[in-house]
Amino acid sequence: MLSLRERLENRTGRTTYIETGISKMTQKSRATVTTDIMKSEVREFDLPEIPPDAGLLKIEAAGICGSDWQNYQTNKTPRIMGHENVGRVVKLGPLAERNWMLKIGDRIALEEYLPCGQCALCRSGDFRLCAATERRGAEKTVLRYGTSPIAMPPSLWGGYSEYMYLHPHSVIHRVRDDVPAHHLAMSIPMSNGVQWTQYDAGVKMGQSVLIQGPGQQGLAAVLAAKRLGAKQILVSGLTRDASRFEVAKKFGAHDVIDVEKEDLIEKVYDLTGGKGVDAALDLAGGPTTLVDGIRAVRKNGTVVFASGDIIPNFPANEMNAKRVTLKAVRGHSYQAVETAIEMISSGDHPIELMATHQFALNEVDLAIRSIGGQGLPGVIHVSIIPSRAF
Repeated sequence: MLSLRERLENRTGRTTYIETGISKMTQKSRATVTTDIMKSEVREFDLPEIPPDAGLLKIEAAGICGSDWQNYQTNKTPRIMGHENVGRVVKLGPLAERNWMLKIGDRIALEEYLPCGQCALCRSGDFRLCAATERRGAEKTVLRYGTSPIAMPPSLWGGYSEYMYLHPHSVIHRVRDDVPAHHLAMSIPMSNGVQWTQYDAGVKMGQSVLIQGPGQQGLAAVLAAKRLGAKQILVSGLTRDASRFEVAKKFGAHDVIDVEKEDLIEKVYDLTGGKGVDAALDLAGGPTTLVDGIRAVRKNGTVVFASGDIIPNFPANEMNAKRVTLKAVRGHSYQAVETAIEMISSGDHPIELMATHQFALNEVDLAIRSIGGQGLPGVIHVSIIPSRAF
C-alpha cells in the first residue's frame, strides 16, 4: 500500500511533493473567518509556500473552546478561530521533518501556543508563560493558533479551516490513527482538567475535591480526579446543569450539588464529616465561586481558580486562619496534554458523553453560539469537521 505522500528534495534544496495513492491536493483552502462581532463567513485562501522548517496540516477536527465564545462577542479583527486542532501532515519541510521527527501522513494534535523556545520559561517547560504567547499592542494580537489575524501571513492560523499552517514553533503531539478526531479535539480542555487537578491542586489518592462548574474543563477534572484515586469527588453547578451532573456522575463524581437548591458550604461540610475538602477547583469563575471554594476547603487545603476577578470583601482573614493555599492557573503543560490524549485514547472512560456535537465549516456561527447557550441545547464540547458537506 502506498504512503500518502513521498517527499523529494531537488538539487536546489527546495522541498517538493509527489502525490502517491491520493488525488492531487487542492491549492486552496476553505476557512470560516470571524469578520466582526458575532459574524462569520466562509472564505477561500491560497495554500502557502512551505519553508524548510514548517509544514501544512489537513484539519480533521477543531474543537470549540469557551474562550471562542467570549472572543466571538468582542472580536472585530478578521481571523480564523480554532485552537483545539487535530489533523494529518500533508506538507513538511526537510528541517521540520528532522526537528519534529514527523513524516507526511502522520496524525497529530496541536497546542495553541507558539512559544519562542529559547527563553528561560520555555527551557523550564513553562512555555505557556513565554512572552511570545501573550497578546500585545492596541490590537492585542499574538502569534497563536486560533488567535492570529488573517492579515498576518500566511493567514491560515486557525482550525476552522480545511488546512492550517504549521509554524516552526508548533508544539506537537502524535496521536493514534484509530481514535475519532472529534474525541482527540478535546485534548486541550481535557489537559486543563488534568493540569489543574493533578499538577496544580495536587490531588492525591484518598483525598476529597470540590469541582465548581461542570463544563468541559470541570468534567475533565472529574475524570482526572477519578484517575488519581480521589475518594470523594463533589461537583457543584446550577439547576440548568442537570444533564451535565449526570455526565459528571458517569465520569466518577460521588455527589453533585445544585447551588440554587442547596447551600454549597453546608452540603460540602455535611458530605465530608465537617472537615471540608482537601482541594477546591473554581472552574466557574462566578461572582462568589472563589470565596465559596476558600470556605469549602479544610485547614491547609488548596484552592485553584482559572478565571474571575477578586471580589470586594475577599475573605483574606479566613484564608489566613485556615492556612489555605490559593493558586491562579493558566493553561496546560506538555505532559498534561500527553496525559489527556492517553485518557481519551485508552477507551477506559466514556468520553463520548462530552463530545456532544459536530458541525461543518458553514455552521461555525451556530456552533459557537451553541457553546454560549444561544444555539442548540445539550452542548458540552463541539467540534468543527471541515470535511463535512455544506
